[in-house]
Amino acid sequence: MRPGMDWFAERLLAWYDSHGRRDLPWQQDIDAYRVWISEIMLQQTQVQTVIPYYERFMARFPSVRALAAADLDHVLHHWSGLGYYARGRNLHKAARRIVDDHGAELPDTVEALTALPGIGRSTAGAVAAIARGVRAPILDGNVKRVLTRFHAVPGYPGETAVAKKLWSLADQHTPAGRVADYTQAIMDLGATLCTRSRPDCTACPVSARCQALAADQIADYPGKKPRKEKPVRAARMFIAHDGAGTCLLERRPSQGIWGGLWTPPERSSGTSADGFLREFGLQAAGKSRKAPAFRHTFTHFHLDIEPVYIQIEGPSDQLRDTADVRWHHPGSNDVLGLSAPAVKLIASLKEFTLT
Repeated sequence: MRPGMDWFAERLLAWYDSHGRRDLPWQQDIDAYRVWISEIMLQQTQVQTVIPYYERFMARFPSVRALAAADLDHVLHHWSGLGYYARGRNLHKAARRIVDDHGAELPDTVEALTALPGIGRSTAGAVAAIARGVRAPILDGNVKRVLTRFHAVPGYPGETAVAKKLWSLADQHTPAGRVADYTQAIMDLGATLCTRSRPDCTACPVSARCQALAADQIADYPGKKPRKEKPVRAARMFIAHDGAGTCLLERRPSQGIWGGLWTPPERSSGTSADGFLREFGLQAAGKSRKAPAFRHTFTHFHLDIEPVYIQIEGPSDQLRDTADVRWHHPGSNDVLGLSAPAVKLIASLKEFTLT
């Protein structure tokens, strides 16, 4: 065993040397900016989903200066579809702070990184370790799964006491040398072998000392989140359009769901078409039509959305564009951050318009 490296780390690194992933886009030309963007995108999102988004994002914002100089709409436009949009907003805020306060260079300490918007301890550790070679433990979802199984740590990892135990174990196993490889290796182990369902324990480099495997209790780790029924909310989205595809969009407040994104105006489920028209000073060209409601699920609740389509007369004459309201045509060159329901409802205008 190498000095300063425990059995777990040594076995993991030996496996990584033969089987680790090295062809992911963010593993090429490694620097702190590229690692940071990838780590934020990979939160709550699978690698295969992230890859095309990452490549488009990096092509448009190849440096922290480019990201900081961009309009938020452009950033959110390139984030549309990834979900958890606060990540995109925080990237933009952090980029501006990095330019203003750090000379356009990401800090090289965990403490300074976690002071930036949207960067938690694990993300900061990954950036510091992979890009700078700083010894810093990480504890993303994959690492939590590996450690809870290897050490048979009971309880839900989101609980404070369990998280504290896991951070201690993560620190215990993180070696002083080859920290960048080790960080990538433990994430790879969780992503490719120690998966949530049907883990490949026969190929695992640390299975010989895995306590969950020894007890034949792999499926029991990590502990499940206490079950809680998600509440259901209802709302209407009004798709005011001119019959040729141009429709009214409203920018969401910067805080809350879909913060900073554009959507058809959302109002309570009791709002009538006439009430909506009066609010915006619009005149309808015909009767409104409702479409079947559909459900959009967030982390903490379900939202049942009932679309209401209203063809109006002369949209540009009735209501001028402002900072938070605008007319949009899908064939235009507008660069907007759109919520997932907005994309769906705008596309539906091809079949669902009034004549």
